[in-house]
Amino acid sequence: MAAVEPAEIAAVRRFSRFYTRRIGVLHEGLLGGPLTLTEGRIVYEIANRDAPTATALGQDLGLDAGYLSRVLKGLEARRIITRAPNPADGRQVLLSLAVDGRRLFDDIDTASRREVGDMLGVLAPGERRRLVAAMAEIEALLAAPAAVAATQVILRPHRPGDIGHVVSRHGAIYAAEYGWDITFEAAVARIAAEFIENFDGRREVCFIAERAGEVLGSAFVVRKDEATAKLRLVYVEEAARGSGLGRRLVEACMQFARDAGYARMTLWTNDVLVPARQLYQSLGFEKTASAPHHSFGVDLVSETWERDL
Repeated sequence: MAAVEPAEIAAVRRFSRFYTRRIGVLHEGLLGGPLTLTEGRIVYEIANRDAPTATALGQDLGLDAGYLSRVLKGLEARRIITRAPNPADGRQVLLSLAVDGRRLFDDIDTASRREVGDMLGVLAPGERRRLVAAMAEIEALLAAPAAVAATQVILRPHRPGDIGHVVSRHGAIYAAEYGWDITFEAAVARIAAEFIENFDGRREVCFIAERAGEVLGSAFVVRKDEATAKLRLVYVEEAARGSGLGRRLVEACMQFARDAGYARMTLWTNDVLVPARQLYQSLGFEKTASAPHHSFGVDLVSETWERDL
């Protein structure tokens, strides 16, 4: 382990003090509400998971089992959560929000969106992109020991040059693997140009998957209508397939869409893209339409998949 300079330690501590003051975590309750920070994090995780077990929640949050049990009992006593035995394993407890808990979470979530929106609203679009990218970098570096950080795949917002790269890789990959002609690259370029020209950072995003400066994939969220987000331009380089990166990209898009206030997500694909279709199905998407067509120099069957968020 390399020696850490005192100035580096001081800089991190200074940033920590600044950031905690800036986002208001020193308030007596989370966003002025009745939950502590720990309770708020637990409630958030329960709200965004499908009946997690107490064991899994404790492991993911790094909480001592005894401490977590006491917090959960307190939340249950206040009718914020409910606990029930797992039918598949009676030794485990499944967690969900009670009616009052769901109402409380919705209030806190709305207040949090508003507070963060107000904080970001004073920044220019370019400044917001720089801030979000810097946060992604911090998260990636601190999520693992420095020795393996260079091998970590980070998801970051797009920056100049990324969109052209995404268009190029789509064209090359689909030509090599599926025999699609150059008109597919033209179609991707039109989608990409529209994304750039109409980009709304509040409700749209491009996630770039990157490892040590190498782009390994992408996934986009674009606005279809006020309630519906559209998943677009998902791809993963061959070297990164099988690592779960595709799922990670799509899940990041789903979470972004939820946070942006969308109620559902839709996507368009083709029947020959079997691994992608299997991924979408495993994440709860359902096929709602299909139709044969001749595009990109080949005969295909298009498919529309959707799910509520």
